[in-house]
Amino acid sequence: MESSPPTITVQVKFARRTIPVEVPAAATTAELKRLLQPLTNVLPRGQRLVCKGKVLQDAASLSSMQVVDGSKVMLIASLGLHQGAVPEEVWDCAPSVRILDASNNCIKEIPHKIAALKSLNKLLLTANDVDDENISWEGLSCLQKLLNLSLSQNRLVSLPSTLGSLTSLREFRIANNRLDNLPIEIGSLKHLQILIANNNRISALPSSIGDCESLTEVDLSSNLLTELPEAFGKLYNLKVLHLRNNGLTSLPSTLFKKCMQLITLDLHGTEITNDILRQVEGWEEFDERQRQKHQKQLDFRVGSSGVFDEGADDDNRRR
Repeated sequence: MESSPPTITVQVKFARRTIPVEVPAAATTAELKRLLQPLTNVLPRGQRLVCKGKVLQDAASLSSMQVVDGSKVMLIASLGLHQGAVPEEVWDCAPSVRILDASNNCIKEIPHKIAALKSLNKLLLTANDVDDENISWEGLSCLQKLLNLSLSQNRLVSLPSTLGSLTSLREFRIANNRLDNLPIEIGSLKHLQILIANNNRISALPSSIGDCESLTEVDLSSNLLTELPEAFGKLYNLKVLHLRNNGLTSLPSTLFKKCMQLITLDLHGTEITNDILRQVEGWEEFDERQRQKHQKQLDFRVGSSGVFDEGADDDNRRR
């Protein structure tokens, strides 16, 4: 009967505890990381293992890195590369954390103690499993230094009034959820520059969106919108507006007249055709701006197929 391959036990130091891990003596660092994932909740790509001052390379065998039975190995985890929850060491250093990327980690809950991250500037929670019942908006509203928030690709249905408390917010991404509204309080976000809320179920927008005077880019594609509030004409800094795949039949009467920086408009897949666009007051000036942009792209060969897009579908393409 064949004997089992020899094993060693490595003492892994992580989050103020020591974890004994039995591993084949011939194992690689990558194999050790895979064993550590269920024990630490840290994905292998987020693990940095150090022994005797040297970083263990994934492809190297433990023996070649002088890791033997009883060796002490330190695990340093990258913030956000944890599975299922915000990493515990985040809370240990909460006052000093400025960036937290916890995207793609199967996170189901954003607890109230998120409020402890007082210095947080950037919070990325894209592609998780967070729903309305398991997100503490009260905690998030305490993050007064937050500039960038991404909650895209979760399971959120609504946004609360407390969103308006994040008055420093510059960029808000909430795409690919199940949202049916944007709260009236969004108008309190005076410094918001980028709003990405495509692929939801939003059927109407509050007129208070016109108070978001710093907005330069808005993406509301693939929603259930049939009209935009006239207050859109107050977004004087707006440059990019994506509205494709909605039920829109008209635009705010002052959109082209007052949004003098608008150079990109996408209305494909709506009831607004290029013929309708041309009848909106101020269209000529807008068309000149987007043609100038297109020519610059051609001159520098950047981001253009060479075909000029007026911004909507032609009538003859609908026949």
